Amino acid sequence: MNDVITIGDAMITFDPSTTGPLRHSDSFKRKVGGAELNVAIGCARLGLHTGWISRLGKDEFGRYIYNFARGEGIDVSEVQLMEGYPTSLNFKEIRADGTGKTNYYRNQSPTSTMTADSLNEDYFESAKILHITGVFPSIGEKNIKIIERAISLAKKHELKISMDPNIRLKLWSKEQARTTLLQWLPDVDYLLTGLEEAELLFGTSDTNEIIEHVKRYDLSQLYLKLGKDGSRVWKKGDSRVMDAPPVKLETVADTVGAGDGFVAGVLYGLINKWEPERILPFANTIGAMVVSVYGDNEGLPYYEEVLEKLGEKTLIER
Repeated sequence: MNDVITIGDAMITFDPSTTGPLRHSDSFKRKVGGAELNVAIGCARLGLHTGWISRLGKDEFGRYIYNFARGEGIDVSEVQLMEGYPTSLNFKEIRADGTGKTNYYRNQSPTSTMTADSLNEDYFESAKILHITGVFPSIGEKNIKIIERAISLAKKHELKISMDPNIRLKLWSKEQARTTLLQWLPDVDYLLTGLEEAELLFGTSDTNEIIEHVKRYDLSQLYLKLGKDGSRVWKKGDSRVMDAPPVKLETVADTVGAGDGFVAGVLYGLINKWEPERILPFANTIGAMVVSVYGDNEGLPYYEEVLEKLGEKTLIER
């Protein structure tokens, strides 16, 4: 049985060897990226049984991602290699402060061969949480139907549904994102969102107003990623709004993937029936650990490493 299953495109990410404008970068390191896959990797490293539904190109890059995911312990039984469809690419631009830009090359993504009927219903019968994001539906309009089918199967088999809006405005418009994601909210149990994305959805950046908007839906919990200000959680039936301060960082190498790490931490806590006050610092710590390492998922920690960072386990170096 998988604790968490997710659906999404994966990419070969080319990270520049130097910081600065991409036009001045002449060498790159090959890595693996993709929001949904990053979450799956984060969950697997924490010890959860994780499944990933996707399609990859039947090329060397596709084989590399497939083997990489399998090596992380992710169930790839619902991943296929497709002939004639190139594996998606992503060239990153990284600035000295760790921020950057993303340049996608995912036209004719292998996931475009998927349809709603491609989903294996049996795969949903033995899972606990379906995690969806706004990235996969933004790649192609057909993917919206796939996610809707996934939501339907999750509800049928009593899976909880978590959603990270993860809005990519290079892939679809604000209005498309808002309309699509809001129509799914009534079926979502856990919403995990950044403040900018919440503002796009609800028209406000005030966290108290965002919570009031969320109360109109049948959400169980709302997790707000506040970046340098930490995080906040609202739980249905609880009058409290809980906050967790940010984790202090010595260096910021690469901010990409921090949100995915946070999500993995929250999902781990939810699977293990932790209370929100335990989940928030755990997830914050993972997000901080991710940004201290170059790469989308290289910094995603193992469970013991998080405990060491939290001071709950002694690190023995020699």
